[in-house]
Amino acid sequence: MDVRRPAVAGSFYPSDREELKRMMKSLFKSIGFDDIPKPNLDGERRITALISPHAGYVYSGRTAAAGYAALASDGIPETFVILGPNHTGLGAAFSASSARYWETPLGLVEIDRQLTDAIRSEFEELTYDDLAHMSEHSIEVQIPFLQLIYDEVKVVPITMSVQNLEESVRLGRAIALAAEKTKRDVVIIASSDMSHYLPEEEARRRDMAALEAILDMDVHSLFRTLFELDVSMCGPGPASVAITFSKLMGVEKGELIRYSTSAEASGDRSFVVGYASVVFRR
Repeated sequence: MDVRRPAVAGSFYPSDREELKRMMKSLFKSIGFDDIPKPNLDGERRITALISPHAGYVYSGRTAAAGYAALASDGIPETFVILGPNHTGLGAAFSASSARYWETPLGLVEIDRQLTDAIRSEFEELTYDDLAHMSEHSIEVQIPFLQLIYDEVKVVPITMSVQNLEESVRLGRAIALAAEKTKRDVVIIASSDMSHYLPEEEARRRDMAALEAILDMDVHSLFRTLFELDVSMCGPGPASVAITFSKLMGVEKGELIRYSTSAEASGDRSFVVGYASVVFRR
């Protein structure tokens, strides 16, 4: 496959280029920015990973924008490794994209094939499987934010249908080793929503407990909390990869940039989904 075409343009976000730009500009304005932020060229490059939500932009776009604004202030990485849960159940357990480019209404984004191969050499469960990516939204919705902030972007998209603790930690270590071997300046983007379809007060209670473990960078505590409180976070695997990678890069604590629920857009507080943006900074 040469180009992976967009699967959720026109539903999760606008399919028209100019309409998408207008919407994203309004998202950043709604959280206090005059315009779409541009990367700080004097940035110290301290951020190693971002956890970002992946619902339709109407619902989670403000919270995602807050995380990407923090990322923009940090300079320009070489490659973004974007990990998302596999909602469709199609394809391999750990799936990389064999495409050369991913397309959104904003244009093409290049896949960093060298880094992908380096990760595969360190984590043998990762395979090239385009079926897993064909209809999956969790990675796709992150890419327009990167396109509007950075002039040129390279990405490594990886879906995870298996999200247990052990393999997530191993994948995080593999990405760190691959980045070192290829001499890449890498940022991980872990795509995840938080609690699903609960009254807002209960969703916040469960999500704050999970976020406490995430900010403490304790993957064992995270999985224990998810089990004990029945937190329906859909990306604990990607989040654990981000935490593991970041700890290896010298990060000691996560930083909650923004938390919200779908009630911010819908007004319905009886039945919400939670969203969080978290950065890990050296």
